[in-house]
Amino acid sequence: MAPSGPVDPRLLAEGVAVLESWDLTVKVGDHLLGHHPKLPYLAGSDADRAADFQRAWCDPAVEAVICARGGYGGQRVLDLLDWSELAAAGPKVFVGSSDATCLHDALGARLDLVTLFGPMIAGVLFDADAQRHLQDTLFYPESARRLIGPATATAGHGVAAGVTVGGNLSLITSGLGAADYFPPPDGAILLLEDVNEAPYRVDRMLTQLLRAGWFTGVSGVALGSWAGCGRPEEVYSVIEDLLGGLGLPMVWELGFGHCPGQLTIPLGAEAVLDADDGTLTVTEAALS
Repeated sequence: MAPSGPVDPRLLAEGVAVLESWDLTVKVGDHLLGHHPKLPYLAGSDADRAADFQRAWCDPAVEAVICARGGYGGQRVLDLLDWSELAAAGPKVFVGSSDATCLHDALGARLDLVTLFGPMIAGVLFDADAQRHLQDTLFYPESARRLIGPATATAGHGVAAGVTVGGNLSLITSGLGAADYFPPPDGAILLLEDVNEAPYRVDRMLTQLLRAGWFTGVSGVALGSWAGCGRPEEVYSVIEDLLGGLGLPMVWELGFGHCPGQLTIPLGAEAVLDADDGTLTVTEAALS
């Protein structure tokens, strides 16, 4: 389903073919290829996108709800969902990233579920490596518990253990002050990434989170990709200036977010971040 932006039919067909090659039966949301009548950046009306999500989650034949793409618009469907009905439907696998961060937050807090921050199947970054890691996470989870990216580096020494939270920085920040705002639990390992945000905007968002007390209790930080956010050293300087003084174990470029070979990372799962080793290891079964 598409909770946010409109979907490219060609990329969708390619992504569905990948899922079917894993012997999955794919159901396509009724409005997956829809367009909002006035707002071209939305995949159909808010009501239609919410209905697709509600219908998929409450269908007893559906075991996983997978986002086709991100963009913008996920927050607009949150208040249109019947959360008591979603809870009664039982647990499902949820996969998505970027704008889907708001759905990860809501599903984790309201339904107490572990969700998967992973690639969009109709996205340009659903490459062979991203496909392989998502498949391993779904079907061979023991092989996908130790996570490290091709360019991971230590930013703050030490080891932290806690529940993984976070996702896209812009979505986390834009959720501040909402009625269903859910700060991280004590000891959480925070994952952060973003795309096409200038360094000063990254600064502004991190500063807002710091002033809101959002980092209180965070035990470690894993940073993903920052594609289109300026030169990497500029982004690193901003993050180091704002977060370095917290003294937390922290790693750069763990390999999740808007990057080739995007890793699938469970949110809401117990994990250990070893900043010196540059690894995040999931220590519990992410999917029931």
